[in-house]
Amino acid sequence: MSEEQDATGSQSVDRALKLLSLVGRRGRSGMSLNEIVEASGFNKATTRRLLLALMRARLIEQDEAGRRYYVGQEAYVLGVFAADRFGLLQMSMESLIRISRKTSDTSFLSVRRHTHSICLHREEGTFPIRSHVLQKGFEHPLGIGAGSLAMLAALDDEEIEAVMGHNAAEITQDYPNLPTNYIPEGVAAARIKGYAVNPGMIYPNSWAIGVALRYPDGGLAGAISVTAIDSRMQEPRQRELAAILREEATYIETKLAQMIEPERKAPRARMRRDDPKFSKPRRAQA
Repeated sequence: MSEEQDATGSQSVDRALKLLSLVGRRGRSGMSLNEIVEASGFNKATTRRLLLALMRARLIEQDEAGRRYYVGQEAYVLGVFAADRFGLLQMSMESLIRISRKTSDTSFLSVRRHTHSICLHREEGTFPIRSHVLQKGFEHPLGIGAGSLAMLAALDDEEIEAVMGHNAAEITQDYPNLPTNYIPEGVAAARIKGYAVNPGMIYPNSWAIGVALRYPDGGLAGAISVTAIDSRMQEPRQRELAAILREEATYIETKLAQMIEPERKAPRARMRRDDPKFSKPRRAQA
């Protein structure tokens, strides 16, 4: 296979996966062909060809009555298999419910997706006035939003610089009113305080606090955050909310450690068991 053919094949895979992601995020509502064309930027013929390939793989299905596209059975099966290994949402649900009950505000779980942050879950609080700027499945550049900013601050300086460089044009275009120093100063403050604050910089009157989640080795696992209107996010309540988030972050990280450590030990135990130099000497027979 020539390099040109390989590049063309890779491009087709990238495009097909983009369509799968677009359709998957629409959940039960699905997407029409025209909606997919508009959202993807691909022409109709290319979009239809890629959708047919995904349908053959059962990653996408088309409803015969409405002709809309939905995530297929195979995507569900793969998701079930992945849940055991990447079950951060399941491990965090108890904490998210507890956060929203304690604060009466809405809490979130977000994870990093390359240079962006994606919201995995939104747990509603009981306070009647709510912020609806972040919903399940919404994606933002790292640094945009409290949970996203907390995750960015958890990275090393070199990676932060690379992420910010990659996202610079997108942030300038989509968030033109955001001060240029907001993210660097937010990262510095988050490292000092142990939590990130978004004081209504992305959307007016929508404030939020976020805390990063880490794996046992210190790597970034995600972030939990809580959002409320500005009047409910002033000092000293910021510190109160941050304390609640940190407590729950510790709880989630403990559960992550309990899941991951046995997985790490199992291969080593098998290696020791199978290695002759670690085997127990047999007793000499009389």
